[in-house]
Amino acid sequence: MDLKSLIAEMTLDEKLQLLTGKNNWETVGIERLGVPSIVVSDGPHGLRKMVREEDGSYKTLKSTCFPTASAMSATWNPELAYQVGECIAEECQAENVDIILGPGVNIKRTPLCGRNFEYFSEDPYLAGEMAAAYINGVQSKDVGTSLKHYAANNQEYDRHHISSEVDTRALREIYLKPFEIAVKKSKPWTVMCSYNRINGVYGSEHKVLLDDILRKEWGFDGFVVSDWGAVWDRAKSLKATLELAMPYDEKHFGALKKAYEEGKITDEEIDSALERFLTIVFRAYNARSKRVKEYDADKHHEVAKKVALESITLLKNEDNILPVNKSKVKKLAIIGEFAAMPIIQGGGSAHVQSTKVDTPLEKIKHLAQKEGIEVEYAISMSVPSHSQYNQNTALTVAENADQVIMFVGNRNHVEGESHDRTSIRLAPDIENAILQVSRRNPNTVVVIQAGSAIDMSCWIGKVKGVVFDWYSGQAGGSAIAEILFGVHSPSGKIAETFPLCLEDTPSYDTYPGDGIVSWYKEGIMVGYRYYDTFEKPVLFPFGHGLSYTQFEYSDLKITPDVANENDEITVSLSIKNIGHVQGKETVQLYVRDMCSHVLRPYKELKGFVKVDLEPGEKKEISFKLNRDAFAYYSTAVDDWHIEGGLYKILIGASSQDIRLTGTIKISAE
Repeated sequence: MDLKSLIAEMTLDEKLQLLTGKNNWETVGIERLGVPSIVVSDGPHGLRKMVREEDGSYKTLKSTCFPTASAMSATWNPELAYQVGECIAEECQAENVDIILGPGVNIKRTPLCGRNFEYFSEDPYLAGEMAAAYINGVQSKDVGTSLKHYAANNQEYDRHHISSEVDTRALREIYLKPFEIAVKKSKPWTVMCSYNRINGVYGSEHKVLLDDILRKEWGFDGFVVSDWGAVWDRAKSLKATLELAMPYDEKHFGALKKAYEEGKITDEEIDSALERFLTIVFRAYNARSKRVKEYDADKHHEVAKKVALESITLLKNEDNILPVNKSKVKKLAIIGEFAAMPIIQGGGSAHVQSTKVDTPLEKIKHLAQKEGIEVEYAISMSVPSHSQYNQNTALTVAENADQVIMFVGNRNHVEGESHDRTSIRLAPDIENAILQVSRRNPNTVVVIQAGSAIDMSCWIGKVKGVVFDWYSGQAGGSAIAEILFGVHSPSGKIAETFPLCLEDTPSYDTYPGDGIVSWYKEGIMVGYRYYDTFEKPVLFPFGHGLSYTQFEYSDLKITPDVANENDEITVSLSIKNIGHVQGKETVQLYVRDMCSHVLRPYKELKGFVKVDLEPGEKKEISFKLNRDAFAYYSTAVDDWHIEGGLYKILIGASSQDIRLTGTIKISAE
């Protein structure tokens, strides 16, 4: 289609109307010219489509609730993110949705951020790779995505006005990097700007970010949409190359018309924005003929279960308390309301009305019965109503059992949009319940349902096992039961550091800011980059996760061992399952600059691969590294730069569990 000719036929009013939404979820169409309206809906871990009822109220259609991004990233398996994307796209097709508003790739700067469950990681490489896979999965079905929230939107507190004051190097290496990876590897149809200001300029008005970097440097060829209500000055945002302001707001049309009449925006700026916008509109419209009319809900539920299985993370397993051993356990106590009513997701615009929910308690009872194990359930003393009765019941059940599995976590109101957590500890009543139960029965395992790091310091020494269940979606109940009973070996690894306490986090002194500015004084030292560089002890390091088996790493080879900065480097090694059960291991590759003249982290993740191994099986795996693996952003040359010298390659099971090391010499050109 000749978009230039189409745009030339439009009146000024028609042009300006196209640049603002029709309502909350649709864009404007022009019937006389054949310009369609397209439909967008919230995501990102499931379709959240709102439909209007006859009485004017809205309801949310049912859809598959997949594990949230924090759980998805704990799989360290981009293929699963791709499959989730495919499923969500099929549900979008069936409900006539053209673009899903996700994924979110904001960095987990602080564990307090209320939307951390929607985000992948504290590490930009892992976040970018997982997001790219998700986007490619969605868009393989001709449904669009919206990569968000661009940029430096790392807290919910004061998100509409706060200025994220971040230096150029940290902005490039940490906060923009996941967006860069996703844009280059998956070409999202749209990018959503954030509410906040970045170094004093609103995301919707930031021409350097939207035009110079996103379009001209990274090659983004879609359109930029505002977060809902994130446009403060429509003329400034148009000049910054933001095409679509959402949702409908009558003031936007008037502001554009006035700015045009005053010569503040030009025909060229309007027409260029329309051409970019309409390219995606017609791409979406033309894809409608390929839509499925319905989707296989049971199949999607099974995909959700696969993701949950690989995300569940075994953090502690003293005396091999897990899996549940029928030769030692004849009576099993299940304690906690979350066993019967699991928290499967966080709150806010990402909240999905699930098609069904597997409950852990039901699935545990089923598996226990097959093993001849008696299960007794107590709702827990942490439930406010009838607390004394619940306490006595829970403690009695715990005392009479051979083993206890407690289900705890963050309740619905704790993690969600528009607010941050005030603490990274569990609620006091829940902590007290863990302490009292573990006093009665030391063979206690704690299963945590939450979307981000938890401070466990007051009770972790009192229990033998800890399993992080994340917000594992609607099939998580089946998945956690099968992990606990050894049907599958756990293979999740945390994609964020779990600190000993909130005060140890690198952003503690500057979060949340003063209401006007949040200073990112930690610079590039975010997450494990900070803890590992400055040797700060943590509860669990980035990339940590245990298995029911063991793995042996060997035979590291780096080819060549002397290279120019633009050469491709191959790193290979062998990994063997030396245990007695099948298991999956995520091999992590980190790079360290041994001779840097600028401050660099002790190590940075530059590759990972998940390997499935039967008992005794050995496989060779390899990584390909290019200049991106060794470069840092130099403010002196305002570009990515490699220093010549020696670099260490570190292969590990976590950022602090390094199994193999080697070196390579890089010659800078």
